[in-house]
Amino acid sequence: MSLVLTSSIVDAARETRVGAAAFNVIHLETAEALVTAAERTNTPLILQISENCIRYHGSLLPITRATLALAESSAAPIAVHLDHITEAELVRQGVAAGVGSVMVDASALPYEENVTATAELTSWCHDHDVYVEAELGEVGGKDGVHAPGVRTEPAEALAFVQATGVDALAVAVGSSHAMHERTAVLDKNLIAELRAALPVPLVLHGSSGVPDDELRRAIAAGMTKINISTHLVSVFTRSIRQTLGADPALVDSRKYIKPAREAVAQEAARLLDVLSTPAPVPEQYAAQAPAPG
Repeated sequence: MSLVLTSSIVDAARETRVGAAAFNVIHLETAEALVTAAERTNTPLILQISENCIRYHGSLLPITRATLALAESSAAPIAVHLDHITEAELVRQGVAAGVGSVMVDASALPYEENVTATAELTSWCHDHDVYVEAELGEVGGKDGVHAPGVRTEPAEALAFVQATGVDALAVAVGSSHAMHERTAVLDKNLIAELRAALPVPLVLHGSSGVPDDELRRAIAAGMTKINISTHLVSVFTRSIRQTLGADPALVDSRKYIKPAREAVAQEAARLLDVLSTPAPVPEQYAAQAPAPG
């Protein structure tokens, strides 16, 4: 299948009410592990490269080109997406490199500034046939959009989508970024309201803190794109700690990174099965069809 468009993965998932998995790349080893998981499960996967990841590597091109190369040679359908990008120049660099979608993150700005900045970059991206996700935050971005108590208002979300022209929207429904425990409980009624109100797919950030069954229920209620990073990073790090703890004299990094890469591949494959298995849709949500696109 090789490299595919993010839109093809997300739109198909929304139509069939399953999760479109979007897992973050940290370095080449995690990218390899994630592609392996997609191939083992024959499941579409979106590989995400965040602005933080780009900064870690020093520039956009090395990690982006490597990730695109893995996608292009994969037996599974893989899309490559830029995640949480605040700088317009990085968007332009990513599009020039060949990514098919970007998440324009102006959520820390006041609402009107968020709309203006997002609309301008969305227009540019659409001129270059690039799919755009955005994030609607509180006014001023206080506490971050996905602080557990924050909730997205359907009417404001619809106004934001109409004003910016974005193709997907990250909404706040009870998750929070960088959670290390999978204990979050999501507002499924709000998810259903947002799905009914918006003509674009819903994106869940902070999914690392959401347990499997809760993810299934959220997808059944109307969530589509599911972003996971911290949980898989923890799997990688835990494996390295275990390997080095068992053999403190080990110095060849390949000998502790290889099992960590395999641990991530196994957990990512398990999560792909969780997200791609349709869950029964409760009657109160089944009646809420998505708004016309």
